[in-house]
This record gives sequence, C-alpha cells and structure tokens, in this order.
Amino acid sequence: MTDSQTIPTTPSWNVPEALLLDFGGVIFQTRKDPAGKRRLARALVARLARAGIVADLDRVHSSIEAGLTALKHWKHAQSRRRLPRELPPREIVGDFLVSDLDDASRALLTAEANDVLLEVTTTLSTHEVRPGIRELLDLADAHGIPVGIVSNAHSGRSHRAVLAEHGLADRFAVQCYSDEVGLRKPHPGIIELAAEACGTTPDRCWYVGDTQDRDVVAGRRAGVAAVILTRSAHTDAPPFAVDATADAVYATPEGLAGALRDALAAGKQAAPMHGLTHDDDTLGRALLIDHGGVISLSVDDHERVDAFAAWLSRLLAGPEAGPDPAEVTTLIARARVAHGAFKREATRRFLDDAAPLAEADPVVFWRDWFGGSLSARQRAVLTAEAHDVMARYGRAKSRRSLRAGVRELLETCRAERVPVVVVSNTVSGRAVRAECAAHGIDHLIAASVCSDEGGVRKPDASLVREALVIARADPARTWFLGDKPQNDAVAARAAGIAHRVIVRGGSTADADVDAALTTGLATHAVDEPGDLVSLISAVPAAASA
Repeated sequence: MTDSQTIPTTPSWNVPEALLLDFGGVIFQTRKDPAGKRRLARALVARLARAGIVADLDRVHSSIEAGLTALKHWKHAQSRRRLPRELPPREIVGDFLVSDLDDASRALLTAEANDVLLEVTTTLSTHEVRPGIRELLDLADAHGIPVGIVSNAHSGRSHRAVLAEHGLADRFAVQCYSDEVGLRKPHPGIIELAAEACGTTPDRCWYVGDTQDRDVVAGRRAGVAAVILTRSAHTDAPPFAVDATADAVYATPEGLAGALRDALAAGKQAAPMHGLTHDDDTLGRALLIDHGGVISLSVDDHERVDAFAAWLSRLLAGPEAGPDPAEVTTLIARARVAHGAFKREATRRFLDDAAPLAEADPVVFWRDWFGGSLSARQRAVLTAEAHDVMARYGRAKSRRSLRAGVRELLETCRAERVPVVVVSNTVSGRAVRAECAAHGIDHLIAASVCSDEGGVRKPDASLVREALVIARADPARTWFLGDKPQNDAVAARAAGIAHRVIVRGGSTADADVDAALTTGLATHAVDEPGDLVSLISAVPAAASA
C-alpha cells in the first residue's frame, strides 16, 4: 500500500459531522521501550511483596513475555471475527500475563487487574503526539466538528492518563475504549456508539485508524463516510489478507488536517458517501418454516426410547451400579420436568424483563437434570458426551412422518428461487437435519437455524432475524409457516415478517388458530403445508403483499 495509490489529488469528501480517531498510530506514535518488560516485572514483584509474597523476577519476566506473545496472537484472531468482544481485565492478567505464576501470585495480580493493566500500558511503551494532531483538533473545534476516540485498549484508563499528560484530556467529545464498552474493532458497534455520542451517525463521519484488519474493516462494516489511515508500523503488515481498502492513506495526521481543510473550503455538507446501505430492491422473498408439527408430525415410539435407554445405560456402565435402562427412563422423565421449569422461567424473564429467551444447554440437561444423582465419573461422561447424547435422544423420542404437501411446497420454492430456511425450537439441531435428510428434502433447504445451537428460542425473534439474513430476504416479502401462534407468529411479527401462516393439525387447537387470525397475530391459516403454494405463487417476486 502506498500513499499515491489511495490519496485523491483533491479529496472530494463532504465535511464530516464528526471525526472519529484511533488512539495509537493516529493521535499518538507509540514505541515499545526495550527495558519496559523488565521494569514491569519489577513493578509486579514489588506489588506481590506488599502482600508478603516473594516472587522470582526472572519467572515474572518470562511469564509477561509469554503472555504478551499469546495476547498478540489472540488480538490477530479477533480481527478476523465479525463481532469480536474485548477480554475483561481479569482474564488478560490472570490467563495471559501471569498465567505461569503460583496460585497466590496469580490470584493477587488478577484481583488487582485494573491497576496492573494501567502499569502495562504506561511501562511498556512511550507515547508522542503525532504531527498534525493539534492542528486537526484546532480546525475541528473552529468549525464545530466533534472529535471522538475509538480505540482497542486493554486499559482505557491508561489512555486517558496519557492524554492528560500531553494536555489533550479535554479535546474530545467522547472516548470509546474496547475494555470499557466491551466491543473490540473490527466490531462496528464501537464506531456506531462513538458516532451516536457525537450526535450523528457513522455514514456522516470520517473514521481514522492505522491498521487494515481492525480499522479499515471496522469502518467499512459501520458504513462510515470515509475510512482513512495514517501510516504506522502496523499499516502495511496486516496479520492476514484483508480485502477492504481505505479511501486514503497519509504519512502523518498532517495530511488528514489538509484533507479536512480542503473539504471545508469546498463547503460541501455532510452526506452519506461510502456507507454500506442495503437497497430493499435487492432483498427477495423467502420461506421460513418450523420443523416439528409443520414439516413433520411425530408420534411417541416406545421401542426407540427403550433402545436409547439401553444404549445410554451401556455408555454409563462402569464400576459403580446403574443406571439400568429402566432407571435411565425415570431419569429422563425427571430431566424433562426440570427442562419444563427452565423454559417457564426463561419465558417469564423474556416477557417481564425483555431478557433473551434462553434455550437449555445440552450439558445442563444431561449432566445436571438427568445425572444429578449419578456418580462423578458418570457425570463426567455425560458432560463430554452431552451433545451426541442429545442428538440421539432427539431422534429416539418420537417417530416422525413427513406432512402432506411439504415436498411440493419446498420444490415450488426451489423452482421459483425462493430460499427456504428452517427455524426450529429443538433439543437438537443435528436431529432436525437428520430427519430432513431421512425424508429426502434436505437438498431443498438452504439452512436450519435451531434454538439449541443459537442459544435462544422462539418467540424470541433472534432466530428469525438470523434466518432473514441467511435468505437475504425482505421481511415484507417473506412467509413464515409455523404451528404455534404464540411461538412462531409472535417471533415472526417481531422480526417484521408480513405473512405469518399457521398450519392446522400441529400442536395448536383450531380454536386458538382462529383466535390468532382474529387478532391479526396470524395473517393466514392452512390445513396442510402444501396449501401455502398458491399463496406464495400469488405474490410477485418484487412486490409486497
């Protein structure tokens, strides 16, 4: 990457409503102090000594070095994630920097993590205000343009101290540090938060960083008006290939100040430029469909349950007694009661407190609810095998048959290029996919979004929104076919889906289906899934009902 490749001769950018700046590499030039790690080790040894803990300086020093190296790899890995979150201070200190120390030393330094990380930043590096920064801040102030800081930081507290040391503490409208807000670039949320704090939106801001994998990608994901880099040692050495590019690269912030001056002289007001916006015309139709009661009907199969119980009994067999197959069946019944109580409490919290509607964890189901009275060894087996046990149980607890018209419906959607996504509350997404494959319809399904894998269950709309993203679907042109108005239709309506269809013959009485139609919770009711074919075909691909 060279300046000439990305800097326009005369920038044509609009005047930003806010400037958002990274800390290191933009506001400050940071340089590692060769003696910093040793000095930090001495500081930690002294901190331990106050508690009467005698620590070996060399061992502390080597632990810091190993921890910083591992932390660097962790940072690079986070830069590849879509929505990375920051590590809490106690984890950074306890699991990275002092992981090699004895329990007492590690516990003390973990407890004092915030102070330790303040020392880390101020001891390992020196900070020098970069050329052009003060001029840029003066220019922004003169024209009423707020300036915010958006920085990945293990100690925002230390960054504030550095700003104060250089007389810059009061020059910023907001300071967003990853350790304080919990979001780490390239998560766009940290930029969105800073823009909102400045009284605007990302598409009316310039964002300035020094890295491609964190700053450029974060800016593009947030849809800022212009993504700009001021060159540092990190600019031309991303840890992996990055396909996003900056709008401009300047050797120092002096070039950035010049670009702002040119934009002000041109007098163009802020307006969206490079923001990542969606054109609704590019979003199409989709069918989101529940599994149990809609794609398939189920009947209890005692032979399958008995075979599963015998298998699980063999899995748990060992030096201690039981459980035999009969006891396995009893323990499953106990676990199902606990599962029901869990779901009721989760629903209460969802309705009363707007908390996410959590799905049960398979490990909790089998280790705690099923295995609470078993030996430690058997509970360890259940902990390790929980997901496989749940998948087997998901298929064993009932025998399923494909509902009439399902194949015709899915084949029609395939012919009309309407993607189909299964959205299912289930104990096992693996079992759902296996059942669809057994019915010979898996090739007609784009994806399955399942509650046990997503961690939430309908009527929480999170699964439905995820399915809309997968299908690249416009909610106004999308159909949701379910059998439970209070789960399926409620979640679909919360996600903005216009066509909410309940199929009769599932788990909901006809009177309750009729009530959902009367209130508008459901927009249609059908007797069989195949009846939806005529409704979907009647809606043009580029029109909303």
